[in-house]
Amino acid sequence: MDKPRLLIGSCICQTPLILERFLNSLGNLDLSGFETTFMFYDDNQNSASALLLYEAALPGDVKIISGQAKDAQYYVDETTHYWNDTLVLRVASMKNEIISYAAENGFDYLFLIDSDILVDKNLLMHLKEQNKDILSEIFWTVWQPGTLPMPNAWLFDMYEMAHPRLDDETKWAKTVEFMEGLKVPGVYEVGGLGACTLISAKALKAGVNFSPLKNVSFWGEDRWFCVRAAAMGFELFVDTFYPATHLYRESDIPKQASE
Repeated sequence: MDKPRLLIGSCICQTPLILERFLNSLGNLDLSGFETTFMFYDDNQNSASALLLYEAALPGDVKIISGQAKDAQYYVDETTHYWNDTLVLRVASMKNEIISYAAENGFDYLFLIDSDILVDKNLLMHLKEQNKDILSEIFWTVWQPGTLPMPNAWLFDMYEMAHPRLDDETKWAKTVEFMEGLKVPGVYEVGGLGACTLISAKALKAGVNFSPLKNVSFWGEDRWFCVRAAAMGFELFVDTFYPATHLYRESDIPKQASE
């Protein structure tokens, strides 16, 4: 029997230190159960990052597309990442191109992953076995220094972990319950997810995408994707068996990995 065809896609505008670890993580994946192609958008602002991308040794065919000239520059520092409407729409467009390529070329799965995520070598084989149309792997991020780590999954609206119409005390209790539950290995239905997601051919062919929704005020391509997918009848799930690592800042690089 032929192996299912997998496209691993990423839009890359990254620092060399983080990109090197991201590419190494992809290179270590167990992809023995797939026929794999990699598709990268080279949107790098750093020539050293672009060189790393083109020289990466990965277990499959590699397709690299050069990003178009930027109307706005993307900035990151040790506090946060700085996004605006122009940049979000740019990323949404690139992700949509990857989706279109996967659907038009008959891939069985698309794994969309941000270029600052490190994953376990067993992740993709495991995600496939869960037999879900849209399934993300959990990771946790300290969005602002000094705050608690937060997940890449939520239940409602922009980033609500409990129903927004609950009273404050109940909402807080439900938020804690939800977040603590995500620390237990399992597969959980959620309302929103992103950045490390396996998408089935069924969802790809149905037309899931990252385009803006004119009648929804939520901001960000992941919200547009999730609202559209849910409206199309797809359930969204997060897996917590193989938590990924989010290198949101260079200071998040594990010390042992940088020595």
